[in-house]
Amino acid sequence: MRTFMFLSIVALCSAKSLLQNEFLHFLAEHDVMQQDPPQNTSDIIIQPQTPTPPPTLDDLSFTCPLKCVCQVRVVQCSDAGLKSVPQRIPKSTVMLDLQNNKITEIKETDFKNLPWLYALFLINNQITKIHPKAFRSIKHLKLLYLSWNLLPQIPANLPKSLVELRIDDNKIKKIQKEAFKGMTFLHVLEISGNPLDTTGIEPDAFDGVMRLIYIRISQAKLTSVPKNLPANLYELYLDHNKISSIELEDFRRYKDLYRLDLSYNQIKDIENGSLAYLPHLRQIHLENNKVRKVPAGIKDLKYLQAVYLHNNDISKIEVDDFCPKESSIKKILYSGISLFGNPVKHWEIQPASFRCVSGAYGVQFGNFRK
Repeated sequence: MRTFMFLSIVALCSAKSLLQNEFLHFLAEHDVMQQDPPQNTSDIIIQPQTPTPPPTLDDLSFTCPLKCVCQVRVVQCSDAGLKSVPQRIPKSTVMLDLQNNKITEIKETDFKNLPWLYALFLINNQITKIHPKAFRSIKHLKLLYLSWNLLPQIPANLPKSLVELRIDDNKIKKIQKEAFKGMTFLHVLEISGNPLDTTGIEPDAFDGVMRLIYIRISQAKLTSVPKNLPANLYELYLDHNKISSIELEDFRRYKDLYRLDLSYNQIKDIENGSLAYLPHLRQIHLENNKVRKVPAGIKDLKYLQAVYLHNNDISKIEVDDFCPKESSIKKILYSGISLFGNPVKHWEIQPASFRCVSGAYGVQFGNFRK
């Protein structure tokens, strides 16, 4: 994963500062470069090989499309008022930036002569339609950003070489059957900001997707935790939805999760035992919900380091809510527990309640204000 991200940064270094800043912000926000390695060698992520385009006359002498700026194998056409994909893009192009334009449709032949394309950015256009054969000749595409468009569904026949797909803030209401068929290298999927509810994710939508480790479905219309996402997820973000409760079977499938975000929902109840399926969890976000007590099972998560419970309805902290009675059960001490914005009276809490927290500033309270 680190190798892939390093190569991505190298490829983006020739692009406009706006794109650089956005991509580096994405890395920082998601802590991609600092993630812990997989526990088992069988979990090691395998990256598809990316062949280098052979030197051609195209690299030395080419005509840059109108309103674009071209460097060697990088074509920058953002903020140019384009209504369609420009023609005569150099064949050896590795990165094509078309963000912030007025493109409404991707035609069958738009990328026909770009076999070496590695990264394609179509962010913030007005795209409503992508031809089913538009990506047919792109065999090495790794990054595809389609955010902030008007797409009604996941495009058909996406390149099987994709490692990262961002399609947030569109009009997608449904993830259709086998939407990602054959995409065995897909690691990152961002599909937030779409009017997608739980029933809109078809049972077979992720069949064959074996290496997807990061999914964000934020700011959607989910009313419960989806139960048919890939089982090998490391990170799952479901914040800013309408989830009202966590049921016993919700996380049975996601035993590899180490980061879970359920913040900004309407969660009141978390069923006993529902967190027992997450033995490797290191960080959980439950802030800005309606949780009334510390979830049962928190204390049994031996690797859990950060718990976000601020801005809820917790009125009491029991002495064993966070720390197990047997200290040997907890393998890693908490680095942070946030409890501010709850009606709990912190002076009534026994100090032993936080005996497994590292550092004097590991617990955050603050004044409760209604």
